[in-house]
Amino acid sequence: MKINRRLVLLVTAPLAVAVAFSVLALAPATNQALQAGRLTSMVEVAERASELTYRLQRERAAATALVSEQGDAEEFRLRAEETDRSITGFRSRAEGLSAVPGSARGALDRIERFAEEMPGLRAQVRSGSSTVSALAFGYRIVIADLNGYRDGIAQADGVDADIADRIRAAAALSEAAEHTAQQQVTVARAQAAGGFTTASQRTFDAGRMGYTESIGAMFDLGPGAWRTWLERTLSGAQALEARRLEDEIGRTGTGKDITVTPKEWQKAANDRQELLRSVEKRVDAAVRAQVSDVRTTLVWTAGAEVALVVLTLVGVVVVAIRLGRVMIRRLRDLRNAAHEVAHSGLPTVMNELSQPGALRGATPEEVARRTGDPVRTTGQDEIGEVGEAFNAVHHEAVRLAAQQAHAHEQLAETLVGVARRGARLTAVMVSELDTVQRDEADPVRMKTLFALDHLAVRMERNTNNLLVLGGYGNARVRSADVGCSTVIVAAAQQIERFDRVSLGVIESGIGITARAVHDVAHILAELLDNATRYSPPDKQVGVAVWRLWDRAVVQIVDEGVGITAERRAVHNAALLEPQAGIGDVRSMGLHVVARLAARHGIVVELRDSSGPGTIAEVTLPAKVLALDFTEDRGPSQGDLGNDVGYETPRPITPPGPQGRGQPARTGVRPGHHGTPVGAGIGAGAGTGVGAGIGTGMGAGIGVAGAGAPADGHDRETPPGHERPRDDGQDGGARDRGHGTKPAPRPAHDEPVSRVAGVSSSGLPLRQRRAPQQWPAAGRRDGGEQRPGTGAPRPSPRRRDSRQVSDVLAAYAQGINRSTNHRGRSAPDDHTERTEK
Repeated sequence: MKINRRLVLLVTAPLAVAVAFSVLALAPATNQALQAGRLTSMVEVAERASELTYRLQRERAAATALVSEQGDAEEFRLRAEETDRSITGFRSRAEGLSAVPGSARGALDRIERFAEEMPGLRAQVRSGSSTVSALAFGYRIVIADLNGYRDGIAQADGVDADIADRIRAAAALSEAAEHTAQQQVTVARAQAAGGFTTASQRTFDAGRMGYTESIGAMFDLGPGAWRTWLERTLSGAQALEARRLEDEIGRTGTGKDITVTPKEWQKAANDRQELLRSVEKRVDAAVRAQVSDVRTTLVWTAGAEVALVVLTLVGVVVVAIRLGRVMIRRLRDLRNAAHEVAHSGLPTVMNELSQPGALRGATPEEVARRTGDPVRTTGQDEIGEVGEAFNAVHHEAVRLAAQQAHAHEQLAETLVGVARRGARLTAVMVSELDTVQRDEADPVRMKTLFALDHLAVRMERNTNNLLVLGGYGNARVRSADVGCSTVIVAAAQQIERFDRVSLGVIESGIGITARAVHDVAHILAELLDNATRYSPPDKQVGVAVWRLWDRAVVQIVDEGVGITAERRAVHNAALLEPQAGIGDVRSMGLHVVARLAARHGIVVELRDSSGPGTIAEVTLPAKVLALDFTEDRGPSQGDLGNDVGYETPRPITPPGPQGRGQPARTGVRPGHHGTPVGAGIGAGAGTGVGAGIGTGMGAGIGVAGAGAPADGHDRETPPGHERPRDDGQDGGARDRGHGTKPAPRPAHDEPVSRVAGVSSSGLPLRQRRAPQQWPAAGRRDGGEQRPGTGAPRPSPRRRDSRQVSDVLAAYAQGINRSTNHRGRSAPDDHTERTEK
């Protein structure tokens, strides 16, 4: 989980707790505001109920007058229409009520049922079928329910005590008005009956008493201003006239005629009801205003609390986001800097420091300071401390790398110094060997000297390996290009078992540029040495070369046990990108090959063979190849010294029948059309030192070595002809071998007359040998074959990897010949090459 999500969770948890507690804290204020709103709606319905009560009282008075024949139907119709309009308004307001107390809800239900029964009651009034008592009782029930609703809303939840008292006071005033309205109906009924009866008199007195009690309750529960409003309103002439008539009617006894006429009484009673209604309106308005003010106050309070909580939460969220973004940005900067250092910066610095001369005389501390600080996110907090610690780690890593590079430079200088000293000592040893060889006539000692000379060549290659690992190259610069086959033979002469190297198909016309000759020979020498070391001693190591478009491919095939795919992948990776360090001593040749190949853009790859063994494939790019190179003759042992700068190695072959002027039998398998390098090396009288460089058809050239060849013709070497030395920058590189080594005199019991001639120094003279075909290789069972004849090629039981390589090379050669626009044909590989 990323840090931003962790911070979000970290902020969300306390924020959720804060929101929960804020909701709990805001709940009472919000509930009070909601209750105040509901109470305001109920008070507004109570105002409609007061209006409906007044209209029902007026309709009841008109209905009583109509039934008692004291009024007319038109008056009743007008009062009924006013009542209907009031009922409609009351219903519309009552429909939106919620959370009404139980008593008030019951009153509303009964009022709704009465509204539905109103048409039947009115029909009875119009028909005169109802009595005044029944009529008055019907209206009295619904009016009592309306007053009961006004008194019931005072019991709603959350109603303040002061507001509840005012609601009850307003309901008491409505009850007082109802008592006066009942007096009006009672008097009208008594007038129609010719006076009060005992029951009607008692009802009249109860009405007066109920009015007094209701007014007293209003005075007790309501504020003093309401009493003032009532007293001022009832102190007028109309109220006093109604009071006078009420007193006069009250003084009338039972069974006596009432002296007040119905018209006077109706007018005085209606006037008093109008006055009470005006006071009732003011009281209802005051209650509604107070409830509205309380509701507004509670709503504003709840809104302010909600706004405060919301603003607080928003502020906390904003602050958390700003701080979190700063922290996340700094952490991301630290992460990006760490990634840049880990994946780009530090590897680049390490790569630069791994190059030779990267320090340029600076100390490791100066190099570390020069790289700078990768992390600029620093400060006094923990993130800044992490950045400073990372900068310190980076500084120390660069310093250690620079210190290691300094140690590597010192080690490289030490290796170069040792290599140069060894090269100088090798040069001195070779010079002494040349002096001894020049005056030596004993063939046995000459063989020993030749072995020492070959050992010097191998020592020189090891010295050059140290120079390459130390970052230096070969100081020799050639002036002419060299054929690829000659370079291969020169490479073979630098290894211990050069006699096991067998040349396969080598396409003609492939030359190596002068500047790359020594490095290519060095690469091939290391690969050939590895192939001969890790393959059976009785098996040959084949070499094939062919051109592939603008490149040339050299394949070295051995028949060893091979290597695993995993290890081969590791070796190929090391060959593709050479390491900058000194390298492992156990795989020094691999590092040397990788460095030399990278220097010229050569690709070296180890591949799996179809049979046992490994194929080392060297791809030479166009810049290494010589354009339009023409090789007039194949390489010979004598040419190796002149063209490449390496002398012919002197392998030691025991004296015997095959050493008497004939090439030694080699281990070339039957059917292989190649001739091993170094074949025909013998010792004793007539021993020849030569190399058979075979072509694809098996033709070879033998170079006469020390001793007389079979035909008895010698070629004299000029006396005192010495090899030039080149003690260049590498301290051990030398261009060896202008001329052919003189051979020692034979040490066997054969007649001296077989030697053609002797030089002034006592060494045998050498002459050009007549061209002849190289004898075919002997059979594996040791049987001899006739000279000049080749053994029949048996059908191989399995596919030979070197044969496959030769076939591919021949195929590529045929493709190249077919695409040659100039129509130039390759040299005839069957033509014999003669030595000079």
